[in-house]
Amino acid sequence: MSDRKDDNDFSRRQVLAGLMGLAGAAGVAGVVGCDRPTAKIRGGQMSRKSSEKTDEAGARASGKMPVGYVGHGAPTLVFDKQKGADLRRWADEMPRPRAMLVISAHWQDTPVSIGTTERRELMYDFYGFPKELYEVEYDAPAAPELADRVAALLGEKQPVQREDRAMDHGVWVPMVHMAPAADIPILQISLPSQAGPKALFELGRKLAPLRDEGIFLLGSGSLVHNLRRIDFSERSSPESWAVEFDQWAAETLAQRNFDELIDYRNHAPGLRIAHPTVEHFEPILVAAGAASVDEVSTSFPVEGFEFGNLSRRCVQFG
Repeated sequence: MSDRKDDNDFSRRQVLAGLMGLAGAAGVAGVVGCDRPTAKIRGGQMSRKSSEKTDEAGARASGKMPVGYVGHGAPTLVFDKQKGADLRRWADEMPRPRAMLVISAHWQDTPVSIGTTERRELMYDFYGFPKELYEVEYDAPAAPELADRVAALLGEKQPVQREDRAMDHGVWVPMVHMAPAADIPILQISLPSQAGPKALFELGRKLAPLRDEGIFLLGSGSLVHNLRRIDFSERSSPESWAVEFDQWAAETLAQRNFDELIDYRNHAPGLRIAHPTVEHFEPILVAAGAASVDEVSTSFPVEGFEFGNLSRRCVQFG
């Protein structure tokens, strides 16, 4: 569900028709199985209990932040308390970051570009959804110092600065659950897809020093993402091709088989059905690159599927 026009446009219309069909039958709450949310989420609004939790998490920090990859689902995830709770639990179990650097499937630009370093309105890069989605605000602090640090790490290949480029839903939808107080600075950079898998992996390696500086690097996409094959009946079991690809990804990541991951076009089973276009897969290459510079464990804090065949798997390195 990107703002880019591509071969998935027909699939996007199918998704929209399915979601709106459910919405017509039961309203927004019926689509996502939750109450209507509070739309405005502003930085600094943190309860004492939440503050105590994050302070404790910070105290447990080992000096090096983990690296993550989140299955960000459909935009309506922002309203889903049950699925959102999985993301909140994952975030609560990690050390509290000083800032977050996010690479979303929904901003592809080569070479690397840096998004806004000012607080701006969100980008609602989808169309036709219930109006409540266009009223959500997530007013997290900007991260201009992190932008300077990213530029320094990239060295000669200086990134383009895009102050007009606000956060897309691949960033703010999971952040509503992972950092609900909106008090952690966030910077988005583009996914340089045209550079190829090896360059994406190397980008992660270049950014890896940020982990020692309290920065949480997060890729945002979906490990199985074929909008033509989703099932709004929420079948109990996903199709075999979706399970096979998801399990291949999990095993490859757990084994730290980065050569096979980079060469996924020749190794991944059923790639063309699991990813008709690969932008939702590619952020995992950046995350894996950042995790490859030292020996860290790999875990999957969220697993499973939604809408039949859309993977919810999240990955944590370290």
